[in-house]
Amino acid sequence: MKKSFRFSVPTRYIINFGLTALFIICGTLIVNGGAFKRATNAIILQIGIYIILTVSLNMVTGYLGQLPLGHAGFMAVGAYTGAILWKATAAMPCWVSILLGLIAAGLMAAVFGVLIGIPALRLKGDYLAIITLGFGEIIRICIINLAGITGGTPGLLNIPKYSSFFVVFTAAAITCYVIHTIMHSRHGRAILAIRENEIAADACGINLTYYKVFTFAVSAFFAGVAGALFAGFQGSLFPKSFDFMASINILVMVVLGGMGSMLGSVVAATVLTALPLVLQGLSEYRMVIYSLLLIIVMIFKPSGLMGKYDFSLTGIIEDAINGRLFRKKRKEGAENE
Repeated sequence: MKKSFRFSVPTRYIINFGLTALFIICGTLIVNGGAFKRATNAIILQIGIYIILTVSLNMVTGYLGQLPLGHAGFMAVGAYTGAILWKATAAMPCWVSILLGLIAAGLMAAVFGVLIGIPALRLKGDYLAIITLGFGEIIRICIINLAGITGGTPGLLNIPKYSSFFVVFTAAAITCYVIHTIMHSRHGRAILAIRENEIAADACGINLTYYKVFTFAVSAFFAGVAGALFAGFQGSLFPKSFDFMASINILVMVVLGGMGSMLGSVVAATVLTALPLVLQGLSEYRMVIYSLLLIIVMIFKPSGLMGKYDFSLTGIIEDAINGRLFRKKRKEGAENE
């Protein structure tokens, strides 16, 4: 029997890193070269930010199997932390200020994730959704009332606009890499075991509280990073940007892409963020078309656009070399049906 060709693990990392770096460098040159209009550039940056938000929420919703509705709250914590630090360190070299802001935003959001996760994740289902929704609203109300720090309802203005294509998509690539690595480790297998059956996972010796809080904290960390990038993109922050509907919007992207599929999260974040620009000429019917598309997808593909399928570039190359690419695709299509 002929032995199948497979890349070694270091080769896989080199190929993925090289292609990702090529995408970021080429994208930076194209965007900075003025190939797109200002509105298109803004949509592209928003796509990168929402990829981080969707992939991070998918870690809790898709992989862990919980239903939190306060993701915008962690985004808000990261946004204001990053914005305040960037304003305070504006005199520093740009790259130092950016790194400090993103790391501080992620860590602050992760702290809130742990504080909220310890009591909240003792619940599940509808109860977890309600309590995380409440925590998200508490964060937003605190932002409004701490006007001396956050600017309150009038907003926090004059934030340095550090969110370039390079910064945003580098952060998105790191987010996908870290979450992918976690989910393919023993910690990821423990998280998936909890999703499938909590009682069986507990019986096997998996620490349910630890892994739930860990997943919540990692998800909150990257939501905080996305929040800081959002602040650096907007140049100003207002509490209404982080209300209940912001959390629902991110959750819709996760469900539409496929709960448990990182590729699905990336595709859904890209499509739903770019759709308003595509439908710009149909301003009167834009939201109707947007809603109908969501309904159609949920009716004909209830598992989401990608189900639980995760894309592997090196895997596709291996299948093509071994001559089993199309057979594998047909098999996956049959399983998804």
